[in-house]
Amino acid sequence: MAASNPQNYELYRGTSIGIALADTLDDLISSRRIEPQLAMKIMSNFDAKIAAVLGEKVKARMSFKGHLDTYRFCDEVWTFILKDVKFKMDNAAQTEAERVKIVACQTKEKQEKHDK
Repeated sequence: MAASNPQNYELYRGTSIGIALADTLDDLISSRRIEPQLAMKIMSNFDAKIAAVLGEKVKARMSFKGHLDTYRFCDEVWTFILKDVKFKMDNAAQTEAERVKIVACQTKEKQEKHDK
């Protein structure tokens, strides 16, 4: 699951922007405009940059309540499955979901403290 840098996770490759980037890189490889090694380097850079930008730029807050169905901890990554979840945003907007999967990874700062 972790990229070549253990502090960067491949979590955002399944998002619409990550899928679009992967599709574009596949097209460029198929048309022999770039080498696969360059595409892998671009995806690795995407992993690092999107996590950094989201951490620095997104300031919205949200709270949620639900029933914990399943949890696991493997390779320094927590995964939680929640059922019947109610979300409340900063602007008081509310929404619900039957099932939610939360994946939590250690941040770069926490990893550096842990390694010392």
